[in-house]
Amino acid sequence: MKNLWNDDEANRAGGDALALRVYTSRLLGADPDLVLHGGGNTSVKAHAKNLFGESEEVLYVKGSGWDLATIEAAGFAPVKMDTLLKMAKLKSLTDTDMVKGQRSAMTEPSAPNPSVEAILHALIPFTFVDHTHADAVVTITNTPNGEERIRDLFGDRVLVVPYVMPGFILSRTVYEMTRDADWSRFEGMILMHHGIFTFADDGKTSYDRMISLVTEAEDYLAKQGARIEGSDVPAAVLSLDELKELAGIRNSVSGFRGKPMIVRCDFSANAQVFSNDSGVDSFSTRGPLTPDHVIRTKRIPVVFNGDASDAISSYAAEYQSYFARNATNGLTCLDPAPRWGVWPGQGTLSFGQNVKEADIIADIVEHTRSAILSAEKMGGWKSLPEQEIFEVEYWELEQAKLKKAGGGPELQGKIAVITGGASGIGRACAEALRAQGAAVAVLDINPQCSELFSSPDAVGIPCDVTDRVSVDHAVAQTVQTFGGIDILVSNAGIFTSSRLIEEMDDESWENSVSLNLTSHRIVLQSCVPFLKEGVDPAVVVIASKNVPAPGPGASAYSAAKAGLTQLARIAALELAPHGIRVNMLHPDAVFDTGLWTQEMLAGRAASYGLSVDDYKRKNLLRTEIRSADVGSLAAAMAGSLFGKTTGAQIPVDGGNDRVI
Repeated sequence: MKNLWNDDEANRAGGDALALRVYTSRLLGADPDLVLHGGGNTSVKAHAKNLFGESEEVLYVKGSGWDLATIEAAGFAPVKMDTLLKMAKLKSLTDTDMVKGQRSAMTEPSAPNPSVEAILHALIPFTFVDHTHADAVVTITNTPNGEERIRDLFGDRVLVVPYVMPGFILSRTVYEMTRDADWSRFEGMILMHHGIFTFADDGKTSYDRMISLVTEAEDYLAKQGARIEGSDVPAAVLSLDELKELAGIRNSVSGFRGKPMIVRCDFSANAQVFSNDSGVDSFSTRGPLTPDHVIRTKRIPVVFNGDASDAISSYAAEYQSYFARNATNGLTCLDPAPRWGVWPGQGTLSFGQNVKEADIIADIVEHTRSAILSAEKMGGWKSLPEQEIFEVEYWELEQAKLKKAGGGPELQGKIAVITGGASGIGRACAEALRAQGAAVAVLDINPQCSELFSSPDAVGIPCDVTDRVSVDHAVAQTVQTFGGIDILVSNAGIFTSSRLIEEMDDESWENSVSLNLTSHRIVLQSCVPFLKEGVDPAVVVIASKNVPAPGPGASAYSAAKAGLTQLARIAALELAPHGIRVNMLHPDAVFDTGLWTQEMLAGRAASYGLSVDDYKRKNLLRTEIRSADVGSLAAAMAGSLFGKTTGAQIPVDGGNDRVI
């Protein structure tokens, strides 16, 4: 555990307690072995003047929705200390009423809701209080004799608190335990199966204590032979059959979740060691690293032994039984879909309704795997009983959030492949799909596509769509990155130079047919096996106005695009039994692409005796057609608006009298 304290950076706080609180909070949040995705909380006590000029003690505690890694001063909720201390003395209090009480005691109404552990922070009689879910500490507590190990390791230097539900019950428990305690003899506090607190009257000491105590826990694991070392096992690369199985897993999980899911695969050495262990069926299904994680990961993963679909169905049935065993009146059962899975021989899978959620779950799973393997070397992994986990998963505060949750963007969780996506119409399609929530894989012969699209939810894959091996590789990469394919926008193409038929050379003809027709067949063939496992799958083919209204000198382009349209029509017939929609767009006069330079536009406009602006609007509606217009319609055709349409040919041309 590295101590990241830097005197120069700390001194920039200029003696401001809240500024220093921000600094040390970010130090804690920077280490995922301490804090993961919004976990943990910190606070500082200070005096502030109220509206009447009176000085009152205020607790600045991390607000709901903020992450310690990036928190700012605005992320701390200021709550009156006297109110929090009075609340601690109440015999009972629902967490809903606790939240209301804390909010009513805030001195800044626009601040976020205070942490549910604000009362506990107030009870600890020190200026700075730090709380993390340190992996090493929680791992030790999640063993059969975890409390004994903690006491042997830390002795009387820490207060050990048996596990109780977070929120008011935890605060009240600590209040009862410490009424007559001398806090000055403690360096920290260990919450069994939950985490660790440290505290001091200065920020550096509290932070140093956190690093020191957690380091002792890490050293203890090492001495017990429980530290998990790296491995030189190479990450798994899936075969075609395994990729199809992955897409099928995603389809089944999406069905039980009731919405399309993104899958993040972890086939790293650690994941393979975990998934290949003979005891994985047992130890992976004993519960999470901390109860807090159940909100994201559910209590246990699905283990894929035998048929994956059967495993997911059995998981869903058992989840509903788990709910029935533990539920009280008034609770709403959550969806029964797993949030992560163990794939023996491969690694682990994480399922999220978008890339962000899937990545968060994947991070939690990574830390959970290591903790479980460590605990297995110290007598076995022992999480909390399912009733305790259930209480957190179905916490009244979490149930309240469900009633406020929105539906998300139209295409959230969908996975789209766009060919020719580095520029022009293809890029506009990719951006439109992404704006609607889809994860996108952009294929283009331009190698810069990997730089243009290089975020968690958008990958650029250099690909020659006329080469089957290149296409198969790109499609496989897409499936292994996101879990499947739901949308294909088949767009790649070229506009060959104008040439009369009698002057047509073989090379120009073959180039047009190869890219404007044959490549689309290759891409479609490669994607179809995965589209069959997609969620409401759709194909959008970018054809051309030249299909219904060809012009002289464009035989190579028009004939290839007409062939492409016919290919798409037949695909609509063949793929309809599998629920795959295939529709076509016929754009015209889209001049904001790389095909058109200002000189070309000026020359073409002059040949018609028009200004450039009038030439761009040379259609019935007198409107300019942009790449974004085509992209928006392509995204719409991939969504529910066109959910009952297939085989359609739709112009995007502002109206053309020859077509009409």
